[in-house]
Amino acid sequence: MKGARILLIVGGGIAAYKACELVRLIRKAGGGVRCVLTAGGAQFLTPMTLAALSEQPVHTSLWDLKDEAEMGHIQLSREADLVVVCPATADLMAKMAAGIADDLATTLLLATDKPVLAAPAMNVRMWRHAATMRNVARLRADGVRVLEPDEGEMACGEFGPGRLPEPEAIVAAIGDILAGAKRLRGRHVIVTAGPTHEPIDPVRVLANRSSGKQGFAIAGALATLGAEVTLVAGPVALESPRGVRRIDVETAAQMKEAIEAALPADAAVLVAAVADWAVAAAPAKLKKADGPPALAWSLNPDILAELAVSRRRPGLVVGFAAETHDVVAEAQAKRARKGADWIVANDVSGDVMGGERNEVHLVTAAGVEHWPAGPKSDIARRLAERIADAIGAPGES
Repeated sequence: MKGARILLIVGGGIAAYKACELVRLIRKAGGGVRCVLTAGGAQFLTPMTLAALSEQPVHTSLWDLKDEAEMGHIQLSREADLVVVCPATADLMAKMAAGIADDLATTLLLATDKPVLAAPAMNVRMWRHAATMRNVARLRADGVRVLEPDEGEMACGEFGPGRLPEPEAIVAAIGDILAGAKRLRGRHVIVTAGPTHEPIDPVRVLANRSSGKQGFAIAGALATLGAEVTLVAGPVALESPRGVRRIDVETAAQMKEAIEAALPADAAVLVAAVADWAVAAAPAKLKKADGPPALAWSLNPDILAELAVSRRRPGLVVGFAAETHDVVAEAQAKRARKGADWIVANDVSGDVMGGERNEVHLVTAAGVEHWPAGPKSDIARRLAERIADAIGAPGES
């Protein structure tokens, strides 16, 4: 962290007092801190306190004539290596997710092109509220690193998740982000996500339950590490992660064609749940009165297996195995059968394909690693880091 420039936004919650310890720890680790104090944060801390600890002026207003004469909110963003929001209140995260810019903090967050880390703190009921969960999912999809809050007794007397992570944990997360920043600069990675739809007639398709959330999260995590990411997406209702090139397809054949057009690549992460079968589509809508149709089935291309033996094979080929039983054994067999370097396996018998959390096994030549259940964004970040370890940036030994 030595020499890193941290811009700390202090939100309005009782946990704001821990921002003081966070400033101290960042400086102890060799980083510099500039603080932005929200109106709510100023109800718990004074600008003088943060200024004394950071030895830098504290910024509080979007309407400061001196600062804004030089476009201060843009300058603060450009000078930082990382923006940290601590505490990230429910209100502040809602504004971040919606792109609202009605004060200095939210305007700066909308204007920044630097990594953003949010450390939530709020009442357990507020954390578990559907609106907060939606906002957290949106922020993670946008590339914001949102930490999981700690569990424990609240200032209000309730117990559960919602406590601000300890300052030491936040500093560790800052170190991870700074260490991983742009590790994949100069590398091209292809990611597939979502289902494929195979037409039966002009209005009906063969499909599966894949939501695309895990693949989109992986694409975003790789882009955060500086990779040039081509995301080949099946039919999903998701916004593109920041910084990726997206190609929308419907069928397995179209997905294969898009991947081949995107080559060469340094790595390919094939997360999409590609339909195994296609049918000869009827030219007109099939009528119920005609009885059950006789469908002419055909095998779809095996995209993973074909890419693994291609002359233009990426240096690292990662497949996914969505299983409902014998998950690890099935994944090990799939890795050998398909010729993939890694297989990421998960049990999809529950609410995994459409949910926000995942639990996976990473199957490689070295063995099997179990990654415990967590937000799909955390699984994505961990996989992106492993890919960075494997292929690094050009010129790394």
